[in-house]
Amino acid sequence: MKVGLALGGGGPKGLAHIGVIKVLLRHGVNFDIIAGTSIGALIGGAYTVLGSIEKVEEIALSTDMKDVLSVLFDPTLRLGLVKGKKVKKFIIEKIGDPLIENLKPKFYAVATDLNTGEPIVFEKGSFADAVRASISIPFVFQLVKYGNTFLADGGLSQNVPVEIIKRRGANVVIAVNLVGKLSESFYGFLKSPVGLYKIADESINILQYNLSKENCRRADFVISPDVISVGWDSFWKPKDVIKEGEKAARKALPDILKFFDEMDLNNF
Repeated sequence: MKVGLALGGGGPKGLAHIGVIKVLLRHGVNFDIIAGTSIGALIGGAYTVLGSIEKVEEIALSTDMKDVLSVLFDPTLRLGLVKGKKVKKFIIEKIGDPLIENLKPKFYAVATDLNTGEPIVFEKGSFADAVRASISIPFVFQLVKYGNTFLADGGLSQNVPVEIIKRRGANVVIAVNLVGKLSESFYGFLKSPVGLYKIADESINILQYNLSKENCRRADFVISPDVISVGWDSFWKPKDVIKEGEKAARKALPDILKFFDEMDLNNF
């Protein structure tokens, strides 16, 4: 039986992936396949490369505002605001740049072909290049040239890559959905100067919410950390977000462990 872990996109909300993985591993739930979209590719890939979720957590906890801003201060006006070269350098220095095909458990990073709207799955080649493509948030990061097309964030096509893992042989899939709920209300912003921005932002959230819900339909278990209020500043204060991941995983754990216990009894 192959167990797959599908880690969804969601910017800084993805720090919750660290907490989820910590709890699952601590209780004996291991993974044969990991697929990640955007921040899910970064966290899931870092765990796969480093072989320790504690090491990933150390990187997150040691990264301060200065580090984040230095990585993002890489300006361009061509196909995005941030070139992404410093991001790639950060990935290589902090995590490494092995060939994806050599990683265990199996790892896949998901980006989106802007010409077709279809997901592009990185199964081999440079780890850093794959993650850089997967996190290419439109307008923010410069798009990645890929053959005759350009790649953008995987969240545009497979925000929670359950189907990617299913197609690659996983019998059981645990999905982590970072956009499992919508904000209760944004009407208070409509009379403020940021009203138009808030409407646009909430519209994107609704699209991600519906796409993620659809992506998760074939998952056997869906873990949804309560990270709706998490903002970009959480990259330099990650503890609370990681704890939300732990909390959500502990809530889902009894059902997951019961399932595996029953599987063991049936195969006895």
